[in-house]
Amino acid sequence: MADGDLPSLVRMSHATHCKRCLTGLPASQVDTDPFKMALVFYCLGTLDLMGPILADIKASEKESWREWIWAQQASGPGGTGFRPGPFMNIHEVISGSDTDLRKDDAYCETSENAPQMIMTYTALLSLAILRDDFSRLDRPGLISFLKACQNKDGSFSSEPYGGDADVRTTYCAFAISSMLGDWSGVHVDRALAFIASCRTYEGGYGQTPFSEASGMRGPTYCALASIFLAGRGEQLLESDKLRTVRWLVINQEPSGGFRGRTCKGADACYSFWCGASVAILGAEELVSGLSVISYIASCQFKFGGIAKVPGDHPDPYHTYLSLAASALYPLPEAVSVATRLPQPLDPLLNATWETVDWAKKHIKIEN
Repeated sequence: MADGDLPSLVRMSHATHCKRCLTGLPASQVDTDPFKMALVFYCLGTLDLMGPILADIKASEKESWREWIWAQQASGPGGTGFRPGPFMNIHEVISGSDTDLRKDDAYCETSENAPQMIMTYTALLSLAILRDDFSRLDRPGLISFLKACQNKDGSFSSEPYGGDADVRTTYCAFAISSMLGDWSGVHVDRALAFIASCRTYEGGYGQTPFSEASGMRGPTYCALASIFLAGRGEQLLESDKLRTVRWLVINQEPSGGFRGRTCKGADACYSFWCGASVAILGAEELVSGLSVISYIASCQFKFGGIAKVPGDHPDPYHTYLSLAASALYPLPEAVSVATRLPQPLDPLLNATWETVDWAKKHIKIEN
């Protein structure tokens, strides 16, 4: 592909789409309202990738976003984490010696809206994007939350009292521990053994043991990022790395997009899930970055946002992950400035390097 044939990424329109979604969702996305915390991260992450655009937003707006996120921090017998949002919130009855106290920031085993692992990970990164000082973070409670979510097989449940347990939630536990600079809430060896059990003959990883190798919703990425976040990347056999790279690379289609599973179609979000996996393994030169950007550009909606496939409705999830993939692959100098993203991305924590540095500095537990 010639550099001049590469379409521009309409960055301002994508930023406007995500900023609009922070105040209200279009009808095509209302079913995602119960997972609002993740949507907040995708929207703020998009603005963060744009660099100067986030700096131009009013301080009062940023403060309102920070306060909304902190309002979702909840504590209980299973530790402290962040809820998906106010959806299904009820007043929890906390029994005391003399009276019963109703609190919105507490939960128990019967809660309908307990804190969740993935939402806690996205909340912490969202606050880092907004440059919060994390003075309100309950760090000891967060460690307790991680411990309560880990299962005997090493996996992590989405909530202290159960829920989905797969490599995604395990990755989030590793990412939170990395930001805390404290791994006391995780039995690392047991978790890595669980991840290893999810590896398939193709070289990819499934969500759970005996599942199909997949880039869909990121199990291969989550497995690899977890291994490297824990500092165990050197323990991967070279033959296993090569098999994983081969499986990832052959999933890039002639269109430039990646498919998430063997013999399936391309999807814009896989550009990150597969592309970042290749980057973690240090094999970026085997991916056609120009083709990735070209496919992503073909999924752009004319009024802003990026869809999973060309012609579909855009959403913050595919918008962020597509732009995050774009930030991973440097483009030749001849490519239009409009196609470039000013902020490089850390492929392990899935945020800009500036945000990752802020998170590790301000979330870290001081010894």
